[in-house]
Amino acid sequence: MSLVNEYIDFLKQNGPLGLENELQRLIGEYNKARDTHLLVYVAAIDKQIPGIELLQDDYFLIRDILAGTNENKKLDVYIETPGGQGETAEEIVRYFRDNYDTVSFVIAGEAKSAGTIIALSGDEILMTETGSLGPIDAQVPIGRSVVSAHAYVRWVDEKRLEAEKNNYLNAFDATMVAQITPGELERVVNALKFAEDRVIEWLPKYKFKNWNVTETRKEPVTEEQKTIRAEEIAKALTDHSKWQSHGRSIKIKDLADIGLKITRIDDNQELADIVYRIQTVCKIYFGSTNSIKIFATEQNKIFKNAGVTGPMAAPINMPVIIPGPSVPNMQNAEVVELVVNCPQCNEQHKLYAKFVQESPHEAELKKQGFMPFPKDAKIVCSCGYEIDLLGIKSQVEAQAGKPMVI
Repeated sequence: MSLVNEYIDFLKQNGPLGLENELQRLIGEYNKARDTHLLVYVAAIDKQIPGIELLQDDYFLIRDILAGTNENKKLDVYIETPGGQGETAEEIVRYFRDNYDTVSFVIAGEAKSAGTIIALSGDEILMTETGSLGPIDAQVPIGRSVVSAHAYVRWVDEKRLEAEKNNYLNAFDATMVAQITPGELERVVNALKFAEDRVIEWLPKYKFKNWNVTETRKEPVTEEQKTIRAEEIAKALTDHSKWQSHGRSIKIKDLADIGLKITRIDDNQELADIVYRIQTVCKIYFGSTNSIKIFATEQNKIFKNAGVTGPMAAPINMPVIIPGPSVPNMQNAEVVELVVNCPQCNEQHKLYAKFVQESPHEAELKKQGFMPFPKDAKIVCSCGYEIDLLGIKSQVEAQAGKPMVI
């Protein structure tokens, strides 16, 4: 059976809370296999909604979830991200390096842009055949769009040379160039240089620190050689003409071709099984809930939902949850009441979820118009809109610390 089918069946039997527990179990297995402390930081890249990018808030959550866990001075980070703020990437790397002696990065999905910059700060980069890094040219906001800094600078240079050669620009290009301010252009150039400078600084300091002899001739490697290699790699990864697209997937072979040595996870069957399972569990979890980011260690976990303004805020269109009669908190509740609003017409739907096979409160709740939580986690509103309740189920089970009985 494929891992996807295995974990879909697992989800049906254990719910999203079961997947959370399975993720932490797998992290424990990884820690044993590598004698390290693993942090899983994953964004739901496929959802393509605001908030999945690397944000300053992620830095604070990473600090929080790792607080007090640096007794083992080895940290591995499983990372999947579309990229984001370069300054945040720098702060995360600084925090890792201030608290751990060695830091390695595990790539089974996509770690693009700022994610690639973070990965290049590692003592070791471990990748599966499915894993990929990306070009490190910064993404900068221009007007209402976010564009590649490298592509933007190249376009401006092309127009400047065209104007010098022909003494004019066509009307459209002239209009576009006229809207560029010196400050804006400087900001774009600085953003591109920021990414290059971090890579040139970090590679010799961390990734190359144990690179003492050349691979073929076995000659001593100087600090100057390390810096030259770092500059070559940074230049290659910022070369937009080489990769054609900011979203290009750069695989193990591509990285080897530009001089970056990668540890192949697939060569270690035990470790590969654990890493592919972590990847699959995260994907299934994102597909069955409204979570967009996972922060997890063997001991701690934080799941960030869509539509939140902070790590503890309630997600948009989530229900009002009230513990059952005479029960002061979710952990002791046999039954909880849920009020779910239809996102299309705002009609209220009164449901109840139970955590025991039979509860004396069920009959009273039904008299009050509450319906049992549906087995397929879906309800159809009178307006015809189908409401998916899997995210709500996950939230309720997470708050209660136990699965529903349906």
